[in-house]
Amino acid sequence: MLAFAINAVIPGADFAMVLRQAIAHDRRAALFTSGGVATSILVHGSYTLLGVGVIVGQSLLLFNVLKWLGAAYLVYLAISALRSPPPKPPVEADLAAAPRSDLSAFALGFLTNLLNPKAVLFFLALFTSLVSAHTGGDIKVFYVACMSGMLFAWFALVSIFFTTASVRQRFFRFGRWFNRVTGITFILLAVRVALAQQH
Repeated sequence: MLAFAINAVIPGADFAMVLRQAIAHDRRAALFTSGGVATSILVHGSYTLLGVGVIVGQSLLLFNVLKWLGAAYLVYLAISALRSPPPKPPVEADLAAAPRSDLSAFALGFLTNLLNPKAVLFFLALFTSLVSAHTGGDIKVFYVACMSGMLFAWFALVSIFFTTASVRQRFFRFGRWFNRVTGITFILLAVRVALAQQH
């Protein structure tokens, strides 16, 4: 749990996405995105427990497919961020614009984490190094459930903090620079994912 907690709080694609949702949209969107990230962890944990993660970890082809899908998705998010209008306070926002649906916010977080090969490698390393082969299946399921809950709790705190009025106002002052910085961040993360190697 400690190893997972340390990995969870290190900023990466998930953090960047939740932060963007909090500033560009609202707390509700950020929380649903956090829920998507946490649910994706359940998927990673499930296939690792079933042994599929070992297959992905050993297959260069499958690993590279996942790696390039993840990098392409991050580039897509970067382009979307760079092309988006600057975030504005709600009073200045276009009230006629359709609000972002909860499902799309959830899917955004889910796909951001699901297509990250770093998550695959992390779960493989964690379960092969720190979990005994004699550990019961129910205990392993409990581990995965706890990881998902911890991740949601962390990103829920991130969502709440970055949607407080004072913090959001500081980001609003950056205007288009916020989109540029987040777009460049996603591009750098895409490069990092593309350069990921099997170990």
